[in-house]
Amino acid sequence: MPGQWHHHAIRVRYQETDQMRVVYHANYLNWFEIGRTELIREMGFPYTAIEQAGLMLPVIHAELDYRKPARYDDIISIYTRIEACTRVRLEMAYQVHRREETDLYTIPPFAETDGREPAGELLVSGLTKHVWVNKEFKTTRLDHALPELHKLIDSYN
Repeated sequence: MPGQWHHHAIRVRYQETDQMRVVYHANYLNWFEIGRTELIREMGFPYTAIEQAGLMLPVIHAELDYRKPARYDDIISIYTRIEACTRVRLEMAYQVHRREETDLYTIPPFAETDGREPAGELLVSGLTKHVWVNKEFKTTRLDHALPELHKLIDSYN
């Protein structure tokens, strides 16, 4: 069962765009990573703590569905949630929404509906799949290597 959406807002920087001032398609993967690391940080585990425990979380699969482009200087909201988690795998879902600058201060990041649905104009959605590995890139069970994080992820779902 999917977890709750986590919200993180950023402004599109010029360097993230092409000559048409449209966000280059690969930058959405960077934004997915920002959403993922901020969600885990909010849970109480900055990524540096995970690495210090000898774990890494490489991407093994990614999907993106482009609907509308983000443009230079847009305010975007990156929504991230845990879709599924096993002892060795983690699947994350993402939505990138355009927000009006004034909305950031007057409208909450979630629409006033049941289920805390993301607010704003949907631009891109996607998912990433990951596997927990140790420093030798051998698959590692999260519940053995970092049980506190495994419990947090389970409770988040």
